[in-house]
Amino acid sequence: MPELPEVETVIRDLRKEVIGRSFTDLWTNVENMIKKDTVDSLKEKIIGRKIKSLRRRGKNIIIDLDNDKILLVHQKIAGHLLLGKWKFENDFWTAPKGPLSDDPINKFLHVVFSLDDQRQIALSDVRKFAKVQFFENEEDLQEEFKNLGPEPLEDSFTLDIFKKLIKGKKGKIKQILMDQNFIVGVGNIYASEILFRAKIHPEERVDKLNDEDLKNIYEGIRFILSESIKLRGDSFSDFRTIYGEKGESYKIIQVYQRQGTPCVNCGTKIERISLGGRGSFFCPNCQKKR
Repeated sequence: MPELPEVETVIRDLRKEVIGRSFTDLWTNVENMIKKDTVDSLKEKIIGRKIKSLRRRGKNIIIDLDNDKILLVHQKIAGHLLLGKWKFENDFWTAPKGPLSDDPINKFLHVVFSLDDQRQIALSDVRKFAKVQFFENEEDLQEEFKNLGPEPLEDSFTLDIFKKLIKGKKGKIKQILMDQNFIVGVGNIYASEILFRAKIHPEERVDKLNDEDLKNIYEGIRFILSESIKLRGDSFSDFRTIYGEKGESYKIIQVYQRQGTPCVNCGTKIERISLGGRGSFFCPNCQKKR
């Protein structure tokens, strides 16, 4: 699933490309990806409207329109937004030669927004779980987000705030880090990397963590997410940038999907366990369970 760095990469790229552009059409072949609207009703709401701004809340992509209405896209497990110039022929979208056409993962187009410059914003999703939803106002949007935790890269997210949030929590640290009601944007990949950097076992109980542990986890969150944004996200699985290209976060990945390879710190082989139905990767020497 695209995590905070991947979604932030999409937002930053789209800001450079589509601010001020208008929607001219909407196409989908999976109508249930559009929530609380029919295809025709959503068309009526967005066609002719200009894109005023783009922002992110957690893993949600928020497109602000010029009439103060809002279009939300959540890429869910395997979706990713693309920007290009496709041709629609014989019920099929064809991209020009390049990453959009060469990489198979970019070919599962299920929602396509046409723009007034003859380009399209397309949602490719091999699993068809992504969603598009229209909101009449900011109040309704914020109601959608009412249970989300704080943004971990904002200045207001201090070490003291992190400690207060985690105080009284029960359970295993990796699962808590991935809880979007605790903090937003951290998923399986970056949780593994954060805990490796902090030298904390993914199954460690939160009530066993001391102040130094919490400081290391907090600093790991800020570092890993920030560096991954600079590298334009991770493409271990389905994520691609809006240009159809892979991100390069693999350059700082040290444990995720590296089971059986030597730890970069001590040489011990990285191990994989299942935690909450997800693969968790760690060094059994550097991240000893207490």
